[in-house]
Amino acid sequence: MKIDFLKNNIVEIINKSDSKESTLQAICDFLKQEIDYYDWVGFYFKNGNKEELKLAQYSGEETEHTIIPFGKGICGQVAVSNKNFVVQDVKEQDNYISCGWKVKSEIVIPIFKNDENIGQIDIDSHTANPFTENDERLLEFVCQEVSDFI
Repeated sequence: MKIDFLKNNIVEIINKSDSKESTLQAICDFLKQEIDYYDWVGFYFKNGNKEELKLAQYSGEETEHTIIPFGKGICGQVAVSNKNFVVQDVKEQDNYISCGWKVKSEIVIPIFKNDENIGQIDIDSHTANPFTENDERLLEFVCQEVSDFI
């Protein structure tokens, strides 16, 4: 993983920003294109005052999971725990919402604004056990940059 290259490009995408939506979409498209085991990349944000997440921009196959209640699935658990969640094999998770038979692993990193969890980036992979500490560090960087931007 060329982490400096990826980080520099994320900063460039944000600096060229026209709108929140187009910037988030460009980040999703870039990460999916550049990291071969990132098969679905998306952002979820807290849905107003509701205890649920709402899907924003994403790159990959369509998903029926456009609303996720807090506590449900990996994303919903991150909304409650405020901690990174790396699942190297989704079959080993009891509280997992299946996004499709191809998904083998998932990583979710929260986005904080003024110390409040406002959303997250969610990555699905069709490969089991692909994620390393570099993925966590890169996605934490992306979430910090997104937080500063929005």
